[in-house]
Amino acid sequence: MPKLHDRGDVLKKPDWLKIRLHRSDEFARVRKIVEERGLHTICSSGKCPNQAECWSRRTATFMILGEICTRGCRFCATRTGRPLAPDADEPQKVAESIALMGLRYAVITSVTRDDLPDGGAAHWAATVEAIRRRNPDTVIELLIPDLDARPELLDTVLASAPDIVGHNIETVERLTPALRSRARYRTSLETLRYLGERGAVTKSGMMVGLGESDEEVLRTLADLRGAGVGIVTLGQYLRPTLEHYPVAAYVAPEKFEQYRRQALEMGFSYCASAPLVRSSYRAEEALLSAKNPQR
Repeated sequence: MPKLHDRGDVLKKPDWLKIRLHRSDEFARVRKIVEERGLHTICSSGKCPNQAECWSRRTATFMILGEICTRGCRFCATRTGRPLAPDADEPQKVAESIALMGLRYAVITSVTRDDLPDGGAAHWAATVEAIRRRNPDTVIELLIPDLDARPELLDTVLASAPDIVGHNIETVERLTPALRSRARYRTSLETLRYLGERGAVTKSGMMVGLGESDEEVLRTLADLRGAGVGIVTLGQYLRPTLEHYPVAAYVAPEKFEQYRRQALEMGFSYCASAPLVRSSYRAEEALLSAKNPQR
């Protein structure tokens, strides 16, 4: 990935982006299990600012299908290259790890596997089924790639009966070609629309601070709602390294609150909108809201 800007172009982070570490016993326990078992989590590989808080709440996001992505999005910290073959034992390993951690809520995501004929759909389904057998009381949320909006692949994932299925739109339509590798804005909407039409509780997330306008944010929210999405998250884009896309602006908390109110007015059952919000942040609250919609 080419270097985009030097250190002179880096904006200074405002005070509201300071992170308070949660050094609880639960966090230490989950971290020890992850490290000892060599698990992949997007919490670590994606450099999520909420890792300590979520692990302390006994929520974690596992990344399946390896740690090398076939796409090279310019905002993402995940490695890009030629992935290894999927680990056939991974579904069971994830299920056992969730039991060992005592997770109440598990979020599963993956790298994108355009190299596989089914994009990894069967592996996704096997993972959900293994988790359900081993952890019948654990809520399962998926954050899937677009799978090229292919109905047969999406049906394979849905047949495993996850509690919630998300796919992130990531950014506004105008900025999508500059930020997302191979992914298309309309393909993401088609993926979400199909999932919703099949009865899934659907969720999507986007980043701000990339140079989008207020009007573009609201248009994206309207497009998501039009595709049947019920849960949406908005968070500040934080540049992982100097080789990634630069931050155009740090959006104030007041603006995030405005977006939250406008999203609820559009009919979303739940909207998490704040600088440090990420797609799986306090995900259990979103599911409760989706099942019992109220404002």
